[in-house]
Amino acid sequence: MPNSLAGGQFPNPTLDAIDLVDLNLRNAGTSSSIPGLEEGGTDPWAFPQQKNADKLKEVSTASRLHGVVVGFLKACGLLGNLYFFICSLDILGSAFQLLGSRMAGDIFKDNVVLSNPVAGLVIGVLVTVLVQSSSTSSSIVVSMVASKLLTVQMSVPIIMGVNVGTSITSTLVSMAQSGDREEFQRAFSGSAVHGIFNWLTVLVLLPLESATAALERLSGLALGAASLQPGRQAPDILKALTQPFTHLVIQLDTGMITSSAMGNTTNGSLIKQWCDVQGKPPGSNEECGVFHPCRENSTVAPENRVPCHHLFVGTGLTDLAVGFILLAGSLLVLCTCLVLIVKLLNSVLQGRIAQAVKTVINADFPFPFGWLSGYLAVLVGAGLTFLLQSSSVFTAAIVPLMGVGIINLERAYPLFVGSNIGTTTTALLAALASPADMLLFAVQVALIHFFFNLAGILLWYLVPVLRLPIPLAKRFGDLTAQYRWVAIVYLLFTFLLLPLAAFGLSLAGGSVLAAVGGPLVGLVLFIVLINVLQKHRPSWLPPCLRSWAWLPLWLHSLEPWDRLVTRCCPCSACSNSRMTSKVAHCYENPEVIASQQL
Repeated sequence: MPNSLAGGQFPNPTLDAIDLVDLNLRNAGTSSSIPGLEEGGTDPWAFPQQKNADKLKEVSTASRLHGVVVGFLKACGLLGNLYFFICSLDILGSAFQLLGSRMAGDIFKDNVVLSNPVAGLVIGVLVTVLVQSSSTSSSIVVSMVASKLLTVQMSVPIIMGVNVGTSITSTLVSMAQSGDREEFQRAFSGSAVHGIFNWLTVLVLLPLESATAALERLSGLALGAASLQPGRQAPDILKALTQPFTHLVIQLDTGMITSSAMGNTTNGSLIKQWCDVQGKPPGSNEECGVFHPCRENSTVAPENRVPCHHLFVGTGLTDLAVGFILLAGSLLVLCTCLVLIVKLLNSVLQGRIAQAVKTVINADFPFPFGWLSGYLAVLVGAGLTFLLQSSSVFTAAIVPLMGVGIINLERAYPLFVGSNIGTTTTALLAALASPADMLLFAVQVALIHFFFNLAGILLWYLVPVLRLPIPLAKRFGDLTAQYRWVAIVYLLFTFLLLPLAAFGLSLAGGSVLAAVGGPLVGLVLFIVLINVLQKHRPSWLPPCLRSWAWLPLWLHSLEPWDRLVTRCCPCSACSNSRMTSKVAHCYENPEVIASQQL
């Protein structure tokens, strides 16, 4: 028989067989999961190094000593790269402030626009994305409320937007792991779950707040029940470690952003030139906190000023030019450190060590207390964020750990949720250190932020069946594993295009926003409902809606768009390795090959 397959060996599948697989997969639906991963394939959350976990080797004393020395050097390298990774995040925030501070200040000036809740939400997102600092955005809001330029009611949507804008940092970090498909799938799922949680919370609470002012009233009641006295700023452990390096690179006067937002016209540079005053009595240093940033004292005589010591003191470059230089440099250092951290983690966490670390971190309490494990992770996330004094740094550190497979998505989700709570407690303590004339406003804004995130936990974590961000994030991970350009589209659409579109419509008036946005939101909800019914209850739908096959291919499949993107961007980062996936699918399903004329 010419077509017989001797010895159970299958020859290489022909292109016709591969194209048949592609056609069968396309006709099966619009699922974007990677072929071969659903059944019988490799688990993207598993360690690739576990195959040697059970092999014991007899090693000599010299080999053991060599292993200890190499392990110590790897640990030092890991800590060093982590330090510079955190410093690069700080400098990246400074770069964004230099590039977008003027625009951020101008955005806050229009009170007519801020009276629209949707516009306030969008402004909070855009300003936080521009300055890469929720603390700076919060300080602007507090200063404007204290100066009667904003009411507390108008500030609530802005605080919601600030909460959403902080999740862009983890998304940017996940992009650095796009070189490996499975690592990118895990890392992007982790960054997406944080953003999805924030957006879902906004979609529920923004209409509720507009109708009832629940967060404003609740924060007012909590404020009235407490007796507040100005205190001191909480110690910032992370800043104490990173400032010796970051202050050698750049120092900024972030108070100028607040002055610009409050209408105080200033043409000065954001880059600090003078950092101290000669002859200042001991103990007179200004306490610099989140809600009252340090300012240069322009009333001091020039001969008594002490200049700063960083790379850009006295530079003739504009803030925009310095911002671009810092942006390029910080992104280069960030990506380099992240790649080295991933390589070192993959090198250290092998075999039994990898399995032990993964088991301990993702372990649950024994029955019947297993449900407490997630809530303990929430507390751990809140505590670590409080110690680090930065939710962006904490979430950015979790994402690469998810990429190498140490933390699974189900455990990372409560850590991210707890991080949201931790950053609000940090802001609350910072608010308590505010000056007396701004104390009540600062504390109320911090309480609004706290109650917003607490309501998000009650909505999307308390009941297990309502933990919708987890399956949605896995869906995004599957999409980005097959079509990597989807991650860039998600980043631009979620944090730039959609907020800008909503902001433009809000400028035209509430009626225009409702007339355009209402049908679009209804259409999206209708499509989501039909997709859910197609998967779980297809018999409830009429025959024409049980699949999307009657639509043009480009409306229900990403394949045509992928061909377009791949043609425009033929690099490996944009490619989805479709041929490799189909060949693997052929070998995992011999009946496909047996049905062909080989």
